[in-house]
Amino acid sequence: MNYPLKTRREFLRTTLLGGALTWTVPSFLAQTFAALGAEAADRATQLVTGKDSPILVVLQMAGGNDGLNTVIPYTNDHYFRARPRLGVKADTVLKLDDQVGLHPGLQRFQALYDAGHLAVLQGVGYPNPNRSHFRSTEIWQTASDANRVEKYGWIGRYFDNCCRGADPTVGVAIGAQMPQAFAAQTPTGIALQNPRAYRLGSGDPESGKRNPLDQSLRDMNQPPPDLAPSPEDDSGATIGAVTGKPRLAGSVLDYVERVALDAEVSSDEIGRITQQVRNLASYPASPLANGLKQIARLIGGGLPTRIYYVSQGGYDTHTNQVGTQARLLQDLGDSVKAFVDDLQAQGNFQRVLLLTFSEFGRRVTENANGGTDHGAAAPMFVVGPRIKAGLLGRYPSLAPEDLFNGDLKYTTDFRRVYAAVLDRWLKTPSEPILGRKFEPVALM
Repeated sequence: MNYPLKTRREFLRTTLLGGALTWTVPSFLAQTFAALGAEAADRATQLVTGKDSPILVVLQMAGGNDGLNTVIPYTNDHYFRARPRLGVKADTVLKLDDQVGLHPGLQRFQALYDAGHLAVLQGVGYPNPNRSHFRSTEIWQTASDANRVEKYGWIGRYFDNCCRGADPTVGVAIGAQMPQAFAAQTPTGIALQNPRAYRLGSGDPESGKRNPLDQSLRDMNQPPPDLAPSPEDDSGATIGAVTGKPRLAGSVLDYVERVALDAEVSSDEIGRITQQVRNLASYPASPLANGLKQIARLIGGGLPTRIYYVSQGGYDTHTNQVGTQARLLQDLGDSVKAFVDDLQAQGNFQRVLLLTFSEFGRRVTENANGGTDHGAAAPMFVVGPRIKAGLLGRYPSLAPEDLFNGDLKYTTDFRRVYAAVLDRWLKTPSEPILGRKFEPVALM
């Protein structure tokens, strides 16, 4: 007689959680454990995961990055008239063609561009743009229309459509909270910052001794000590991260499965990887670089993740923008280039696509405080091995008569970018996830 093999997930459902059913357990939890056991029977097959499929890394530039000073129209007179102090001098721009170039802090991005690994999508936005950080972030993370509120994130809908029964680490967000993009009908994914947030046990609290796996995770999640903000650092970093609503209220079944069962399964594997896998490239010292280092190690260790999410904050540059943005963009370029070098050394770069977004750009005209105010359309960057590298889409007009209330008019709907990633990279139909058909940009 052939007996079906039990996976570790199923074993935990029927032993770890089932064995907890004593008279001290409230009845609603007993019902939940029973539901878990019944549900396990329907999850005998694990779907394809990040161990053997393409991986997407989403990088949020939180705060509203100034796209005009990132991808710079260095021959455009309207640009320099609107920005007499903030305009980047043409002789310092990293030229991509005879009209457009990158901010001088993005030298490592230029190296990726020259190697055929960087696509620059120009003028990305959406109809009826919203200038609220939180509402615009919600629109980007849920792929909704500006006049409609969506309950679930675009990545969460991908999980619901394509990843049912997958390991809990099918989605990993680096940070303290889940991004709203991960919000799903069936809660999926973990937020990886402090291992105590999802691990069941953490050494001996009486003796103060820590499990070495927990210590490895904790060390990995700490930014370098010299990165703490100082009082005199007028960085404009009023927005460190914008996650939207990080968690949706769910059933007790959702809660127990996420916090108890999936935590136990995933924390052991993550702990093993953080101890055994080492980075193979030199990264800068920054929270963003630290997050990308974590992701590279998890990819190198074979964690079955399809989508990773990491955020870089500080782009709300209403004052003193020049130095702040230069520092942030250099960190962005240096960190992403190190990440690519790491993946190439592992032999995993062919499996990874990295996508950046910011909730909006800035106004065309500089303000009186050496900064810029909330705007609309802005560029996106896509880094990968098999993309159509170069400048994609049309740069918005800067002529005053072509602006809308002082903002650039978008030329590419961001959901066309998502459609390309879903259809052509993740190999899944985008229409059920995005709610309707969007023509994918020619990205791959």
